[in-house]
Amino acid sequence: MKSSLAGLVALVASAVLAATSRAQELGTTWGTGASEADFYRIVEVPVPRELALEVGSFCTLPDGRLAVGTRRGEILLLSGAFDERPEPHVQRFASGLDEVFGLGFRDGAFYATQQTELTRISDRDGDGRADHFENLSDVWGFAHYHEFAWGSPVEPDGSVYVVLGLSESYYYRSPYRGWAFQITADGRTVPIACGIRSAGGVAENEHGVMFYAESQGPWNGSCSLKQLKPGGFMGHPSSFAAFDLPLAASIGKRPVEPHSPSRLRTECEHVEQLVPYAVVFPYRKMGQSITTFRVDRTAGRFGPFAGQLFVGDFSLSVVMRATTELVDGVWQGACYPFREGFCTGILAVEFSPEGYLVTGGTNRGWPVRGNRQYQLERLEWTGRMPFEIERIVVRPDGFVVSFTKPVDPATAAATANWRLSSYTHVYQEAYGSPEVDLTTPRVVRAEPAADGKSVQLTVEGMVLGHVHEFDLAGVRSLDGRELLHTKAYYTLNRIPK
Repeated sequence: MKSSLAGLVALVASAVLAATSRAQELGTTWGTGASEADFYRIVEVPVPRELALEVGSFCTLPDGRLAVGTRRGEILLLSGAFDERPEPHVQRFASGLDEVFGLGFRDGAFYATQQTELTRISDRDGDGRADHFENLSDVWGFAHYHEFAWGSPVEPDGSVYVVLGLSESYYYRSPYRGWAFQITADGRTVPIACGIRSAGGVAENEHGVMFYAESQGPWNGSCSLKQLKPGGFMGHPSSFAAFDLPLAASIGKRPVEPHSPSRLRTECEHVEQLVPYAVVFPYRKMGQSITTFRVDRTAGRFGPFAGQLFVGDFSLSVVMRATTELVDGVWQGACYPFREGFCTGILAVEFSPEGYLVTGGTNRGWPVRGNRQYQLERLEWTGRMPFEIERIVVRPDGFVVSFTKPVDPATAAATANWRLSSYTHVYQEAYGSPEVDLTTPRVVRAEPAADGKSVQLTVEGMVLGHVHEFDLAGVRSLDGRELLHTKAYYTLNRIPK
C-alpha cells in the first residue's frame, strides 16, 4: 500500500512538473483559446554550462555579436547568438569586474557600469582581450552587496547615466547612495537626481527621455517607471544625506521632508522637486520587481508594437510592454501584459537588428518564478498577428484605446464591455502598499473609428494620481476573436486641456 501511494505521489509530481514545463513553453492562454507562444516563441540560446551565465547587461556590437556583462564580473562576446538555430561561440573579453549592470559600446570601447565605478574598457593590442581599463568615475561609495549600480547604454555624446540604489534599499550608508549621475566621456560626474530606492535599470523611453525602473518598497507602493528628471526627487528621503557632499550643490536646494503616510499626488504639491510615477506596474498583476527596459526600434520585425518599451521582471520571469506620453509637462502612460514563461529571473533585455528580444538573468538573491539558475533566451515574433490592446492614450474627456486588429463595432460600442476601476497606493516610509482609494470610473460612450483600429471613450469619474485599470474581456475583433490579454493599466497624472 505504501509503495503504491509513493508511486502515485511520484506520478502526480511528475505530471505537475511536466505541466509546469509545458506552460512555460507555451505561455499563458489567458482563457482566449490562443496562447502567447502562437505569436511570440521563446528560443533557448545555449551556452556552456561551466560559464554559469548570470546575465546582468547586454549590448549588440557593430559586427553582429552580442556582448554580455555578467553578475560574476565578466564581459563575454557571443558570435552566432542571432543565427536561426543559435549555437554561439563564446569569447571572454574581460574578467575581474564587479556585477556589470550596465554595458555600452562606442568608438571601439566598452562602457561597463560596475558596483563601484564606470569603466571604459578597450583592446589596444587587437588580440581580442581587454588590456586597457580606464576609471571614468567612482565618486560614490560602496559597502554592501545590495548597493546596486545600474548604467544606461552609451548616449550619442558618449555619456552614461548611472543610478545608485540605497544601502539594503532602506538606508544611506555610503556616499551618494540613492542618487543618479550623468558621467561624460571625459569623466565629469554630473548629479541628476536624488531619492532613488532600488533601481532595476536606466535607459531612454520611446521619446528619447531618460527614465529608470524603480522597485516596490519603502516610499514606493508598487514598481514603476519614472522620468530621471534633472534636479528631481524620486521619492526616498534617505538620500538627502548626500546634500552635505561637494557635488550635491549643482543639483539645487535640498527638498523638504515628505509626510508619511500620504499620497504621492498630495506630496507633489508639498515637495516641489518630487517626480510622480510615469507608469505604475500594479504589484503582482504586472510584475513584482521590474528591471531593464528597451525600446523596440526594429521597424516591425518584432511585430505590431514598434516604438514601445519592453520591460523585464526579475521575480515573475516575464516581459511586459509600456507606452508613455507627455501631458502638460508631466510624463504618464500605460503598461500591458506581454509574455511569460521565461526560465529565470530577468535582469537584462536587448533588441537585436534581426528583430529578436534577448533576455537573460539569474535566480541568485531572491526567489523567482523561472526554475533555472541562469538562462540566455530570445523572444521571436512568429509572424502571426495577435489581437491585442496596442496602446492607450488620454484625452480631455476620456481615453483612446488602439488595437492591433480591427474591432467588432457592436462589441466595441457597447459601454458595458468597457470596465474600469481606479486606485492609488499609500506613499509611506513603510514597505509597499495595498491598493487604496478605489473608485469605479464609468464609460458613458464608446465610438469605434472608421477603420476599427481604435475606440474613443468618454469617461466619467477619472481620478488624478490613480492607476486606471481596464478590463476589456467583452471586446471582440472583427473576425470574432477575444483579446489575447484583456487588461491594461494607465497611470493618470494629468488630464489634457
